[in-house]
Amino acid sequence: METLTVRRLIAAPPADVFDWCATSTNYTRSPYILKARLARPGDGAPYGTGAVRLHTWTIGYFRERITAYHPPYDFDYTVERSFPPARHELGRMTFTEVDGGTEVSWTTTFEVRVPLVGPALTRIGGKLLVARAFASILDAGNAALTAGLEAAP
Repeated sequence: METLTVRRLIAAPPADVFDWCATSTNYTRSPYILKARLARPGDGAPYGTGAVRLHTWTIGYFRERITAYHPPYDFDYTVERSFPPARHELGRMTFTEVDGGTEVSWTTTFEVRVPLVGPALTRIGGKLLVARAFASILDAGNAALTAGLEAAP
């Protein structure tokens, strides 16, 4: 298992950053995310606890479930299914107000489960590609929120 954390300062208030990041259809503003949709709304909010999100990335397919939802501070998720197959123990985004905006911390713990090459894919390819994808999503969020763009439908 590998744990990866990507941090970014986004020049917007925590509530705005939380809403943008929780709405995973926004992730398609990153070149690494090809498709994203909400398959099942959560309790009390579309992307609240219990929500199911489906993502197609350049590196694979992911079915995620929101397991904790505390706006505007944090939310957790787990990957229920993926291709390539992976084991996932933690997905968490936290939002902390700081001078100049909001610090976002995005953490995931995972391993790629492919015979023979899984450990190498996890340590090298998976970790590098996931870090780039997370960073590009957060960069897209910063660009969207500082340009005053609205959330994707």
